[in-house]
Amino acid sequence: MSPLVAVIKIGIDPIFHLGPLTIHWYGVGYAVAILVGLQVALPYAERHGIPRGKTSWIAFWAVIAGLIGGRLFYDLQSGALYYITHPAQILAFWNGGMAFFGAIFLAAAAMLFLAWREKVSFWILLDAAAFFAAVGQPIGRIGNIINGDILGYPSNLPWATAYTNPHTFAPRLDVAYQPAAAYEAILILMVLGLLVYLRKRQVPDGWIGITYIIIYPITQFGLFFLRNPVNVPIIAFGLKQTQLTSIGVLVLGVPLLIYAWYRTNPRPSPAPEPPPSPE
Repeated sequence: MSPLVAVIKIGIDPIFHLGPLTIHWYGVGYAVAILVGLQVALPYAERHGIPRGKTSWIAFWAVIAGLIGGRLFYDLQSGALYYITHPAQILAFWNGGMAFFGAIFLAAAAMLFLAWREKVSFWILLDAAAFFAAVGQPIGRIGNIINGDILGYPSNLPWATAYTNPHTFAPRLDVAYQPAAAYEAILILMVLGLLVYLRKRQVPDGWIGITYIIIYPITQFGLFFLRNPVNVPIIAFGLKQTQLTSIGVLVLGVPLLIYAWYRTNPRPSPAPEPPPSPE
């Protein structure tokens, strides 16, 4: 590796102190992402007929479920034995370490249950959640960039990132890496642009959320070819865990979701032809 001259150097400490409090930039990023995402998702659901009181209640529990699901899925991927012996770390998402597929799975399950309980449209909630995710994810990735926990392969590209703070998660401080977290943020912003386009086209309820769930695994499948196997090991068939999960979502989850949409949104019968007029 050539000397780290023409690369981006990041020396921010992932942890800072506010009086007696120890605060992680990763946690700050998640908090801001959630707040901004809610500012988009709640008005969207309200404009589509779900009262604000119900959307706020559902959003609260969906966010809680998403945080728990994202952390538990990360724990499962990273090695369940460690977390069995260190139970205090099981839900410590503020330290870094979230698997977004887990957040999607558990948050969607929570929304499905609460939509049934509150007698509101799950598909409107799914669309709102897609905007929540697409707005919040790029903000959350700022915390990953500071942490150095989502990295690509070593690189000397001008936009490669080298970490100089020993508290980051970067494997080595004398090596620059492709900024996989920044790549993902850019891709999700492009996905957000597509969702906004679909909203302007006034597609049926549910299709914005389904579109997000189709495209997100595709972005992850491609991005994880760039992820450094030091942080993300290869599991099977030359693929990493998230890539295998992406295939499962696309092959099993998306068809089931589309089938459920068609079953709950029957197509209207064609109008009967008018009788012939008498001559």
